[in-house]
Amino acid sequence: MTPELKARLGYAPYESKVMTAREAIEQNLYIPKKNADGSFTSTNPFGRDLILGTSGFTSVGYPKQIPVELCKMAQEQGFNQGQVGYVLHVGASTGPEFDSNMASNNLISRRYPYQLGKEIQNAINQDKIQFADQHLSSYIDRLVLGNYSTKTHKGGQKTVDVAIIEATEITADGHIVPGLSVGASPEIAYSAEKIIIELNTKLPSCRGLHDITEWQPPGHRQPWNITNIRDRIGQEFIRIDPSRVVAVVESRSPDNTTDAQESDDTSGLIANHIVEFFKHEIKMGRMPENLYNLQSGIGNIANKVIGGIKDGEFQNVGVWTEVLQDTFLDFFESGKLDMATSTSIKLSPKGFERLFSNFDFYKSKIILRNQAVSNAPELVTRLGLIAMNTPVEVDIYGHANSTHVGSRMISGLGGSNDFLRHAAYSIMHTPSTRPTKKDPHGISTIVPKVTHVDSTEHSISFIVTEQGLADLRGLSPKERSKEIITKAAHPLYRDQLMDYTKHAYALNRDARSGLHSPHDFAHCFDMHLSLSKNQTMRFEEGWKF
Repeated sequence: MTPELKARLGYAPYESKVMTAREAIEQNLYIPKKNADGSFTSTNPFGRDLILGTSGFTSVGYPKQIPVELCKMAQEQGFNQGQVGYVLHVGASTGPEFDSNMASNNLISRRYPYQLGKEIQNAINQDKIQFADQHLSSYIDRLVLGNYSTKTHKGGQKTVDVAIIEATEITADGHIVPGLSVGASPEIAYSAEKIIIELNTKLPSCRGLHDITEWQPPGHRQPWNITNIRDRIGQEFIRIDPSRVVAVVESRSPDNTTDAQESDDTSGLIANHIVEFFKHEIKMGRMPENLYNLQSGIGNIANKVIGGIKDGEFQNVGVWTEVLQDTFLDFFESGKLDMATSTSIKLSPKGFERLFSNFDFYKSKIILRNQAVSNAPELVTRLGLIAMNTPVEVDIYGHANSTHVGSRMISGLGGSNDFLRHAAYSIMHTPSTRPTKKDPHGISTIVPKVTHVDSTEHSISFIVTEQGLADLRGLSPKERSKEIITKAAHPLYRDQLMDYTKHAYALNRDARSGLHSPHDFAHCFDMHLSLSKNQTMRFEEGWKF
């Protein structure tokens, strides 16, 4: 045992369970046994795929040693051709050495409730992995109660076979102090028959950063007594049953994140429109001068929007979100951001250096909670959030697609609808166009009809692009279509989109059909078909009605 591990392992009975990643795998993950003739014999006693749950949220706080070693063993021993598959539960996405590595080695049969990475996306779209996209807030109860397996919670039965949870410290009572994410780790650990702890000694102990609650069954569940983002209602650690811990593995690997992307002019214009809108709402008396608590999705646009708010005139701002990115560090240091609560801190490598170099300061400003709490509709409504997220495309009536390009799954819904459906202000922001190899404006993000609906017109009140802000509050579908096209669509597509709305209205009027949300179902996807055929949504000769 290394001195670093011994210093963090505060519970003496676990010392006898310290082992290598390979030993933990061989003893607990039921890898197949290779026979002399090259065939394999299953060691899995369940007659089904092993249900594996792990920590991790947005490429932070996930186990590093066991996934990497498992993939290495699969390649060495040859069981990477479908001889074993794991049903994988993680609060959200993990790093590439986990999700993508396991997908490349054919070790995942099912994945819940979110994913991100080229290799796992390819496997899902090739029908090699069955993926069920879920709202992150409602996923937790379904996991614990056994909705995703043949195991049920009846009689307190555990619905996960093995949990692998990353820790930065183990308390004197054997409980887990996680790292820079909480996600679904508390509920996954609660639901597991066996628990493997990866104790990461590369990271500093994150004790004091968390406010972690314990799962309670629905029916007579007590409300979360949070009325201010500073309120704490839980504990500094994940409470577990030490008797279920079967292994402790030391890790010295950092979270594998990428450099922060430089924001472009388009993102800056989107941020400016949002900031000016906030000023207008304050002037009208609909929003306090320090804004409502902010929720922001992840990505380049979200980073720029937070940066724009930071550079604005707003003071004493609060944040209630699921992920904090690099720009929030600047926001804190500006003195304008008072407090932030989330379930994960996803930073660039340089961002992590900044965080840890002034960790005591940031720990006084940040609370990390279970995703069941950070994404709880009850709390989103109570705290009056401004929810801001990025879609793939939005249609003329205000429905949004956040997960698909055509029929291809690209990531997952995540927590966007947990916030959008219940926030005081529900904003979708996106560039009005995206480039193709043929046309720098080949893809319009405003289309007649989205190819997949993740967020309905009832959940979204504002669409913002670099062209402007479409305010959809109180508008009928036909009124929304005009507002979205004239305020948010790119000028290259406005006439084309308006021609469609006029045609759809006339078609349904003449057919004595419904004129509330008129469509021409024979042509509503013509722009997508043009993109597939011609690498642009722009029509050279207009619609072929």
